[in-house]
Amino acid sequence: MSGHRIDSKIVKYRVVKPEAAKAAEAASAVRPREGSRDEPRDEPRDSKVIWMHEKLERPEVLIGSTYKIKTPVSDHAMYVTINDIVLNEGTEHEQRRPFEIFINSKNLDHFQWIVALTRIISAVFRKGGDVTFLVEELKAVFDPRGGYWQTGGKFMPSIIAELGYVIEKHLQTIGLLRAPELDEGRRKLIEEKRSEYEARQKQQDAFANSHYPQGAQLCSKCSTAAVVMMDGCMTCLNCGDSKCG
Repeated sequence: MSGHRIDSKIVKYRVVKPEAAKAAEAASAVRPREGSRDEPRDEPRDSKVIWMHEKLERPEVLIGSTYKIKTPVSDHAMYVTINDIVLNEGTEHEQRRPFEIFINSKNLDHFQWIVALTRIISAVFRKGGDVTFLVEELKAVFDPRGGYWQTGGKFMPSIIAELGYVIEKHLQTIGLLRAPELDEGRRKLIEEKRSEYEARQKQQDAFANSHYPQGAQLCSKCSTAAVVMMDGCMTCLNCGDSKCG
């Protein structure tokens, strides 16, 4: 076993695991050229590919998307703006990633946690790497006072959870998350059940539509709500029974 002589004082050390060393070697390994699988080329360490990290400076112009959140637990809506940075624009490595988030609302009751949450999420965005974990963490927050129902019938456990759904939708839009898709068999089953339910809703009782005036009374002879006052006598418009004979 060969060793290395250390002449200076050790002030810092780091343990490199075998898998981490292999990953580093693979990242700096020889890569094939475009259009050829046989001719290798060396990829320089100072590659021009720009990756997301906390030291990346903010450009003067960012692409933004604003989402409106209106909940029944607040009189004022919340407007969530997520700004994205485009890395390696115009190259094969072009990628759009979230860079910062802002939340605006007239409700000052939420001011403190809004400021704190936006700063933390923005810091995670700028850190780079996999930021999709934020979605599940936010969606798992439940309000102890109870959640609410969105328009359309979706239950939302808290305002924070709805913010998680907004970020999820945005990440799906820019391609960092894939929207869940049903397999062909399950999609076909849902379509059949929906068609069956809609057909059932269209069915009506044979006696649902009455041809007699609204407010007519029940006839004791034919059991039809068709008895009305005519010429001073209660007369059934269905069977003709009349109190006047």
